[in-house]
Amino acid sequence: MKGSLESYIQENVKMEMAEIQLHAVQNHTAAMLEMGTSLLSQTAEQTRKLTDVETQVLNHTSRLEIQMLENSLSTQKLEKQLLLQTQEINKLQEKNSRLEKKVLDMEGRHEEELQGLKAKKLEMQGLLSQQAQLIWELQQYLASASANTTVLQRQQASLVETVHQLLGLVSQCNHISPVPQDEKTVFQDCAAAFRSGLATSGVYTLHFPNSTGMTRAFCDMETSGGGWTIIQHRKDGSVDFHRTWKEYKQGFGAPPGEYWLGNDFIHQLTTQRAYSLRVQLRDWDGNEAYSLYQHFYLGSEEQNYRLHVQDYSGTAGRTSSLSPVGTDFSTKDADHDRCGCKCAQMATGGWWFDACGPSNLNGVYYPASSTTVRYNGMKWHYWKGPSHRLKATTMMIRPADF
Repeated sequence: MKGSLESYIQENVKMEMAEIQLHAVQNHTAAMLEMGTSLLSQTAEQTRKLTDVETQVLNHTSRLEIQMLENSLSTQKLEKQLLLQTQEINKLQEKNSRLEKKVLDMEGRHEEELQGLKAKKLEMQGLLSQQAQLIWELQQYLASASANTTVLQRQQASLVETVHQLLGLVSQCNHISPVPQDEKTVFQDCAAAFRSGLATSGVYTLHFPNSTGMTRAFCDMETSGGGWTIIQHRKDGSVDFHRTWKEYKQGFGAPPGEYWLGNDFIHQLTTQRAYSLRVQLRDWDGNEAYSLYQHFYLGSEEQNYRLHVQDYSGTAGRTSSLSPVGTDFSTKDADHDRCGCKCAQMATGGWWFDACGPSNLNGVYYPASSTTVRYNGMKWHYWKGPSHRLKATTMMIRPADF
């Protein structure tokens, strides 16, 4: 019995030990299963993240491939354009080579002509030097002649005054018919002659204001009420108007033909009182027009006989053709214009040129048959253009309150 009990106890102990071991194994297995499940979950999460990264990498790779394809196409286009440009450059280089060859050929052909022109230039310079010397000598002679003319004018004035006195004495003593008023009386201007009762157009003797000096002028007693003193007149080209400063100052020509009354006399007269200026024009087709300036005067010689005009009206253009107020007078030997080209030399004559300007009534007188381009001819731009053919011009002044 005792042996059976021990065996039974041992069996029970073994069974309990086996249960304990089984329970321990089960616990360990559960722990391992739980750990495996956790690792599996972590692995699945890492796998998902790796899958997302792989997807992003694939997308980026696709975009890069597309961009590489586009860049490849652009590179091909650029290569084609570069090829075309290279071909154009080659063509231009060939053309440039041909042009250089032509230039060299032309230089070779014209070298001889250039040498000939240089020789002619030297020859012309020699002639120009001779002409300059001749002009200087003529100027000296002209200065001497002008001085003699001044003396003769003074003697003439004295003789005229003596003759007038003698005629007055003869008229009183012998009761002969009186000398016509326009021949024995000296007036300040033609308006004064008109007011004295002389209404016939003709040549009158005028005296310088505040001076004993006298000059002869043509008086227009008919145009627009009369009383006009003619300061410039051209009608046939018989007088050369390409004159010096001194000649324009003193006046030249002779009334009733072509003449310039003289800047000095015009200045002295127009600064005594207010004067008007009328410019009368006639072309070769018989058309006539005029420009009227209600106020006109010239500055002194120290001011280069500066032009002052205002209040324009008339039929010779809606705009005045005279140079702007304040323009100085210029001649071939006295350049006072606002152009580096010396207008008096290019356009000829003496005038208020400004920058060569729209007018010059003292330019070259061209006949009706002339076909020359009239840049240097008589012009009044705003009437019928700068090249319109003028046959006759008259500049006349009278008191503004006449």
